[in-house]
Amino acid sequence: MVGVLAACSSGRASVAPAPEPLHAVRPGIDVLLADSLRLVRHARLGLVTNQAGVDADGRSDVERLRASGLRLVALFSPEHGFRGSAAPGAVVSNARDSATGLPIYSLYGQNTAPTPAMLKGIDVVLVDLQDVGARYYTYLATTVAVMRAAERQGKRVVVLDRPNPIGGAVQGNVLDTAYASFVGVLPVPMRHGMTLGELARMANADLAIGADLTVVPVAGWSPAMALDQTGLPFVPPSPNLLSLEALFHYPGLCLVEGTNLSVGRGSDHPFEQVGAPWLDTTRVLAGLRKAAPPGVSFAGVQFRPRAPGDGKYADTLVAGIRLTVTDRQRYDPTVTAVILLAVIRATHPDQFRWTPGQFDRLAGTDALRLGLAEGDQPGVVVAGWPAELQAFVARRGPALLYPRLHDDTAPGTSP
Repeated sequence: MVGVLAACSSGRASVAPAPEPLHAVRPGIDVLLADSLRLVRHARLGLVTNQAGVDADGRSDVERLRASGLRLVALFSPEHGFRGSAAPGAVVSNARDSATGLPIYSLYGQNTAPTPAMLKGIDVVLVDLQDVGARYYTYLATTVAVMRAAERQGKRVVVLDRPNPIGGAVQGNVLDTAYASFVGVLPVPMRHGMTLGELARMANADLAIGADLTVVPVAGWSPAMALDQTGLPFVPPSPNLLSLEALFHYPGLCLVEGTNLSVGRGSDHPFEQVGAPWLDTTRVLAGLRKAAPPGVSFAGVQFRPRAPGDGKYADTLVAGIRLTVTDRQRYDPTVTAVILLAVIRATHPDQFRWTPGQFDRLAGTDALRLGLAEGDQPGVVVAGWPAELQAFVARRGPALLYPRLHDDTAPGTSP
């Protein structure tokens, strides 16, 4: 059974100016407490969240729920932990919240899903996680695991939705289900253009989970809006996504994680740059400027990745390329990443290396790596993507909560 609350009619805007007044956009936590308390009143609540689970004024969900007199009895945390400070991939242990005394059950450690013992004494599991708009992000996998566990134990799930911070554009390839993993649980594109609530609805149907799921939608938001057009605070969703700029690059630059290039984890600008000690920035920049992907500029930089985030060149000064978005409407980070990898491989055939298993899991296929390894031009490698995207856009319709009034696949230009 799936439910959805009606969003305010003010959320149907088709353009993306900054809303007036400030906080005209309200995340699901605000909508729940203002309009929909009937969903949780008298229920014992578990909450899956982290540091980004805040209301429109930046106050934590935990504080808001408790101040509203609701019965919050347990907390659950995704990758990076409840405070969002754990290194990527680090096992996070169960803990207790010092402010409230509530248990914090880690869903990125010994368990990746709530156990029956964790769910005992809970009636409703609330999920409030900030997705970043890219397929690789693990918060959807955690949400799916929660939905499955809740369904088995007869618990309701309520997703408190948040805006997709980089808007509704749909770009990249669609995951081949043979490569499904924790960094790709659904056949969606690299940049999926959906919210976590919409993805949860899609997963509930596509994966036949059958959870008793309700999504509390964002009020006043349109997929034409990026986060900085909403008036909502930006809270880094994880330790190496420190800016909205980084989020716009992430659907493409995350692929670099499957190579021997660094994306600058632990530096001042992670996921805004790539580099290696052997990189010839002058030659790489020449290749990138010749390819001229739209909506982005490139500059040579030096940066020092840091441990424990970077396991490739930690504490080593590397030569790098910094990317800066110049036109969000034209920028396609996924095609740009393919061009970047092709140029670096052609410039450094003896130094550049793949990590095949990791790259293919992120890419959701081996075709991307094999095409580039054969020396295919980027335009050839991505030639099949538009048809995949159109089929995806048609298929996702029943899961959508926020009307799309334009072609979400239009931004960006293939090389």
